[in-house]
Amino acid sequence: MCEFKIIRKNDNSQIMEDVVVLYYNEDNELVLKDVIGMGDTISSALILDVNTLNQKCVILEDPLVKDFVNLLVKLNENAATKSDVEPLIKQLEALKGEIPK
Repeated sequence: MCEFKIIRKNDNSQIMEDVVVLYYNEDNELVLKDVIGMGDTISSALILDVNTLNQKCVILEDPLVKDFVNLLVKLNENAATKSDVEPLIKQLEALKGEIPK
């Protein structure tokens, strides 16, 4: 059985080890569970890399991820509305203001 070490790309820290289950819950949060079913939930993270050879999974945490994943899920279900886009647009506008020209 593959048991993964979960690495946060933001700071290269290890979040968990012996993880066998990774999935997004109904709130589009990343859920990690180990071999005995214990785990953690990360509210706004994206899986960047899963490598079974070195048993490592790299994730990126960022506030944009949750709203982006939510929008993608709704677009895939043909259920997206303009109001689903608004939280992401607000976050992107705030980010745009922080980036130097």
